[in-house]
Amino acid sequence: MCNKEPSAIVHFETMSAYQGDEEVTDIRVLHRVFWSYYPCIRAFRHCKPVVQVDGTHLYGKYKGCLLVAVSQDGNNNIVPIAFAIVEGETSDAWHFFLSNLRQHVVTRDGVGLISDRHESINAAVAQSNGAWSPLRAFHMFCIRHIESNFLRKFKAPYLQKLVVNIGYSRTVREYEQRYQRLRERGEAYTNWLNRIPREQYALAYDGGYRWGHMTTNLVECINSVLKGARNLSITALVKATFYRLNELFTRKRVETESRITAGHVFSEVVTSKLNANQLACSNIQVNCFDRMNEVFEVREMLGETEYAVDLRQQRCDCGEFQVDRIPCRHVFACCANQRLDWRVYVHEVYKMDQVRRVYRARFRPLGNPTMWPVYNGPRFVPNPNLRRVTKGRLRMTCFLNEMDTRMLRAPRRCRQCGAEGHSRSRCRRSAGVGSSNPGQ
Repeated sequence: MCNKEPSAIVHFETMSAYQGDEEVTDIRVLHRVFWSYYPCIRAFRHCKPVVQVDGTHLYGKYKGCLLVAVSQDGNNNIVPIAFAIVEGETSDAWHFFLSNLRQHVVTRDGVGLISDRHESINAAVAQSNGAWSPLRAFHMFCIRHIESNFLRKFKAPYLQKLVVNIGYSRTVREYEQRYQRLRERGEAYTNWLNRIPREQYALAYDGGYRWGHMTTNLVECINSVLKGARNLSITALVKATFYRLNELFTRKRVETESRITAGHVFSEVVTSKLNANQLACSNIQVNCFDRMNEVFEVREMLGETEYAVDLRQQRCDCGEFQVDRIPCRHVFACCANQRLDWRVYVHEVYKMDQVRRVYRARFRPLGNPTMWPVYNGPRFVPNPNLRRVTKGRLRMTCFLNEMDTRMLRAPRRCRQCGAEGHSRSRCRRSAGVGSSNPGQ
């Protein structure tokens, strides 16, 4: 791969191999490997400055973890940018992955890094020498994992939706109202939440670096796509990522070109949102305070709610404008009232010309392996300490946690007797009928 595409990034970490007490010089034990393809590196330059990272277990003959980093383009398409195979989700493994990711792929500043609250990730970010710390980057947490940790701590499923809504609060006022509701339920809940910096889980305080992304669902989707390849060997797994990414880039390139040919300037995300805002702005009254500095006050006629809009600072009191970088209904109403061009206030990443640049770079075919140059380096072997035990019954690899449980709306009610706490199959009344003596 490096010979066919010299711009691809591949970084190994190996260990010495021993035969008895003697070191074998021509054999190295593979410890970790990081790789990123050149089209993916080029694609991230035109994506949203948001990176989501997560790890998933390998199911093959040897244990290990696959670490994945993804981003998103202006048309809400998932763009994988880097991969790594490590021995496990340890702090050293995450430091290896994040340092290579920062050095070779995510080179620009002002990037938002979204992950779960795993201690190894926090330790890797802490020892990155400021590479993933403000103001170069901003580490934030997935709200679903915070919800899961909250349920594991307090066993209060009736409060999980409130905790999630606190994170989704776009304005400080919404945050304070929902935070106060949680505090009324118990001081222990808010004391636990206060241990997490609010700029790491709340939209109202994240500075806009999340771009509205509250979870790591993007990278979870990639994990599900690669599920069939996680039981393969390392070479086959790398090959699978290569061809699947080539297929993804080719398909998205054709879709983007067809949309540009049809005359579309903005992505489907902007088009659908602006169509909805055009219908909503008819019920909004606009008062101009400073047209030169583009400062307005709007009032929604239905709810009698007032919002201040600053177009030059690209801010609206509803919080939607600064989070998504797309004009909200209040901004659209101001532009329509003052005959301003709303297209100026749409971020560059949502323009179709920018989306086309995401998939402009192309993968080069690897060709026939028999025609590859002769490799003269050491021979790599897997780590024997990571080999799985094949005896006995296979253990289940899917463990459900609090995030996989459904929202508990009401206690279970029996359809036989109408009582709560059990189902019809476990009802004592039906059991008593079935156990009656047939001879009586």
